[in-house]
Amino acid sequence: MREAIARVRRHVAADLEHELVPVAEDDGARIGVDQNAVAIQANTASESGQALRRQRSAPDGEQAAEGRRAVEGDDARRVGRPETRAAPCGHDAALLEPRTAQADCSGNDHNAAVREELDVHPRRPVKRAGETHAVRTRRRVISRPDADRRRDERDGKEQRKHLPHAIPLVAAVALLAGCGGGGSGTKQGITIQPARSYSLELTPTTVTAGKPTAFSGRIVQPDGTTLKTFKRGNGPHTGVHLIFIRRDLSTIVHRHPPIAADGTFTDDIALPSAGPYRVVVDAYPASGPQTNFQLFSSVTVSGTYAPQPLPPLETTQVVDGYRFTLHGTPHLRAIDPAFLKFTVRSPDGKPASFTPWFGALAHAIFFRKGSLDYFHTHVCSAGASGCTSALGAAKVTGTSTTPGTLTVGVLVPLAGEWRLFLQCRVNGKVVTAPFTLHVS
Repeated sequence: MREAIARVRRHVAADLEHELVPVAEDDGARIGVDQNAVAIQANTASESGQALRRQRSAPDGEQAAEGRRAVEGDDARRVGRPETRAAPCGHDAALLEPRTAQADCSGNDHNAAVREELDVHPRRPVKRAGETHAVRTRRRVISRPDADRRRDERDGKEQRKHLPHAIPLVAAVALLAGCGGGGSGTKQGITIQPARSYSLELTPTTVTAGKPTAFSGRIVQPDGTTLKTFKRGNGPHTGVHLIFIRRDLSTIVHRHPPIAADGTFTDDIALPSAGPYRVVVDAYPASGPQTNFQLFSSVTVSGTYAPQPLPPLETTQVVDGYRFTLHGTPHLRAIDPAFLKFTVRSPDGKPASFTPWFGALAHAIFFRKGSLDYFHTHVCSAGASGCTSALGAAKVTGTSTTPGTLTVGVLVPLAGEWRLFLQCRVNGKVVTAPFTLHVS
């Protein structure tokens, strides 16, 4: 009886031998995983405390663009993102997920038990239902231990090659009218220095109300030297406009100080009332990419500051006997050129005769309530040059064709409540009329 059973068992074993097939799912249980391996689950907080065998190379540009938001929260020096390359092996496979460690890089596993199972019937690869490829793994391209280093060297050369084209020297100008990287073992990347800009030096910064004070200033260029050359001529877009505006928009002082050969400008100015003032220097350099730019500072006038509320629009203002009248209802929008019609009458009721002042028949200076954003347009006689003000592609030119009439161009960058200071010189006297304007 025992002999019959033995014959049956030998017969069954012979038949089963032909049914043995390599099953990929079993490989994971037969191939040992490095005890130091960790399973990476991308962008999880637990990764920060896990050990790594070595770091990966920095991702390619397209991969970084697709996953930048998720990766930026990780420490790039500790966990690298998987790259799009051939399937990893050895320690690299262990650093991924355990199921990827089943791959045999050379086509012959070094584990004896696994090699015996895979070689049972090497000439009959078995297909699974719905699959068109053999279970046995194909030969893979493996990165040698120095592959990351070579890639880093290649990337470094490419960065040095394109660096002169990628980062031009920037001299950012303050206008109103108006990066980090992670890699493999050695940190790669480009550090961009802060943009260098023009700056304003103005003294003093604290003065006494009503007392003439010698203000002195200079414009410092990005290279640290003083700007010395400015546009000259008869038009208003020349030299330097120096403007002081109290924070509540109740007081303004507008001057064109003379500029010395060394680029410094000085002027004696008496600020009439106490409080904080913003200082605007609207400069017109002789050359450069910008026709003009603005720089800002602040001055405190000692004394008790009692801010005044901004009054509503009053279409008629009488200043020193001169009557300024705004005709029509303004409908103004930000960055949209518009024009306002004014008439100016002398104390005797006659149309006022304007004489040029700082290169224009009238100056329209705009400040926004709260933020103190600034813009400046001019009114010139017909045919005058150098009188157009611009904000991006939009432009306005104010004109005056008859005595006592002013067509004032309005072009401001933001919506809000604005204060217009309309200034002109009549009978040798400079008169300033304020108007509150709503810009939508």
